Amino acid sequence: MEIWKALVVGLVQGLSEFLPISSSGHIALTQFLLGIREVGRAPEEDIAFEVVLHLGTFLSVVIYFRRRLWELFLGLFQRARTGERRMILWLVVATVPATLAYLLFKDFFEGAYNNPVMVGVFLLATGAILLLPQVYRASEREFGLGSAIWMGVAQAFAILPGISRSGSTITAGLMAGSPPARVAEFSFLMFLPAIGGGTLLKAKQLLEIVRSESGLAYGVGFLAAFFSGLAAVYLVLSAIRRGKLQYFAYYCFAAGAAAIVWFSSAGSA
Repeated sequence: MEIWKALVVGLVQGLSEFLPISSSGHIALTQFLLGIREVGRAPEEDIAFEVVLHLGTFLSVVIYFRRRLWELFLGLFQRARTGERRMILWLVVATVPATLAYLLFKDFFEGAYNNPVMVGVFLLATGAILLLPQVYRASEREFGLGSAIWMGVAQAFAILPGISRSGSTITAGLMAGSPPARVAEFSFLMFLPAIGGGTLLKAKQLLEIVRSESGLAYGVGFLAAFFSGLAAVYLVLSAIRRGKLQYFAYYCFAAGAAAIVWFSSAGSA
């Protein structure tokens, strides 16, 4: 892989991972446009590269929420930290739906990445999802197990390329009536076990490819994803505080429509 392509894809990954516009969808479309991925083909190297990029964004979340993560870690050993223990339990519960969905429908999810038109359709769906809190929102209540479950179910659907993980989980939490700040924090923390588990499953494959000639390009992609991901965390938290998530919906509508038109015409050419 060429280094400049790895840089571009890394930047796209970092920004779109936490902005509610679907990193999986944008990564797939970017790879198609750059010729890294071909329609109907999913080489193992593509999957490993995506794991490397996710590691970059994983680290950006760890850095941003390092104090909160330390508090959760202490909660495992200090009985007085009941709030942290509840949060850990909720994170475990929220991770279950996506884990089961991936194990049961792995082939379908991975196959969807090779259909850019389908990715465009799912981007349109993300736009609609982001507008849902404008239509319905339960009366505000404390964040609890119910919100965690709904956000976990939303994360399962977000395995599909084009369905935004952050957008769908934050929308689910807001519609459940939880405070925006708590919803945003939980959405970001949910990202860690989901990506951490996926990385472990691909660890052997990842080590083999990183040691190859593509190692430098992978490193550039990792750094690009890390720094742009860290910037995206700040942008999303600011947007949630100001209640501006709906603006990302209009972008998803435009991007989804463009992808459908472009790749439909390319496929028929």
